[in-house]
Amino acid sequence: MSFLRSLYFTRYFFYALSAAVGLFVLAFFFPAFLFLVKILFGGLVLFVGVDMVALFRHPDGIMASRSMQEKLSNGSENPVYLYVENRYAFTARLEVLEELPFQFQKRDASFLVQVPKGETHVIEYQLRPTQRGVYSFGATNVFANGPMQLVRRRYRFGLGQEVPVYPSFIQMRQYELLAASQHLTAMGIKKVRKVGHSAEFEQIRSYVAGDDQRTINWKASARKADLMVNHYQEEKSQQVYCLIDKGRVMEMPFAGLSLLDYAINATLVLSNVALRKEDKAGLITFSDQIGSMLPAERRSSQLQKILEVLYNQTTKFQETDFQRLYVTVRSKIKQRSLLLLFTNFETLNGAKRQLPYLRKLAKHHLVLVVFFENTETRDLLEKPADNLEEIYLKAIAEKFAYEKRQIVKEFTAHGIHSVLTPPEKLTVNAINKYLEFKSRGLL
Repeated sequence: MSFLRSLYFTRYFFYALSAAVGLFVLAFFFPAFLFLVKILFGGLVLFVGVDMVALFRHPDGIMASRSMQEKLSNGSENPVYLYVENRYAFTARLEVLEELPFQFQKRDASFLVQVPKGETHVIEYQLRPTQRGVYSFGATNVFANGPMQLVRRRYRFGLGQEVPVYPSFIQMRQYELLAASQHLTAMGIKKVRKVGHSAEFEQIRSYVAGDDQRTINWKASARKADLMVNHYQEEKSQQVYCLIDKGRVMEMPFAGLSLLDYAINATLVLSNVALRKEDKAGLITFSDQIGSMLPAERRSSQLQKILEVLYNQTTKFQETDFQRLYVTVRSKIKQRSLLLLFTNFETLNGAKRQLPYLRKLAKHHLVLVVFFENTETRDLLEKPADNLEEIYLKAIAEKFAYEKRQIVKEFTAHGIHSVLTPPEKLTVNAINKYLEFKSRGLL
């Protein structure tokens, strides 16, 4: 039975078989051709036999394996590698079919390759998951054609491989590498000039190119006969909390990801930046109830804890309770901290309902409200209106865009910092605001 399950015929076999049937029909009317037709049919049977012997006499003619990271990064392109080894004594023409997890809704993961005998071919493709959770891969199916291209044999490898999809750690590493190479401006991170110094003096050291000339210590320079500068230690170990709204307003999708997933990915990146700035990073998730709370710390294991907490966040599609959030923050966070609130407001009235709680939080902490620009509305505004219906839709879109701008003004009037951002620029804009607060000494 295993032999029959792995036995397939190519389209060339069916073309040849159809031709043979046609010739037999023709020979019925012209008997003189019957002998020639029998010879041709015998040749077809012989070629099929050659293919079957060549493919099935070797129990492991083809070997294949799938290689990927132990966990995939949500919202990012993740590379997957297929290694296909040809152990046959002839060059194998192969069709590789991947059984992808149902979350991708893809049925066209097919690759045609030609592998010389004794060699290994590497196939690389990309997967972009848009949901967190466990993804179950099926088998890697390899169909090998025989030398005559009439018969093919199926091999199956890697059945039942499960891979978890975590918040976008690939994005986090990109920012980390760019920060190490001083190329963060390539991602949109602005260089913000530091305003003044912290009160903590660290040391006097030699002047190097790029040092602020206002920090030159002239007395020390005279004694050393060389330029010396005062070096001040930046304030550290401040608390940075990301507050993630898991209510139904955060389930709106953009480019395949929900606003909640955009916020989760940005939280991971921002937490890593804060820890590298030697601040303490913490996390609170909430909707109608308080979800997860991770106290702000600066330990080496804190980022992994944040990653594990973010992995399990889901929404119950409930109305968000900002009063409960305020009570929790006041009772659990005693030290003045930076609170980055990831939420969404579509109307000015919706924002005003939550404004009293935000104002109370702002009395004790530095609050930054991050909410989302509706990019579909923006695209509608940029398109010309050619008829009455489009004019009406454009007027409605302008009303929604105007209310978003009014929300920013309302928050500013009450001393609450806010960022209105497209989902795709959330991470960059949030980091820029954090660095701005650090440079201005607002924390």
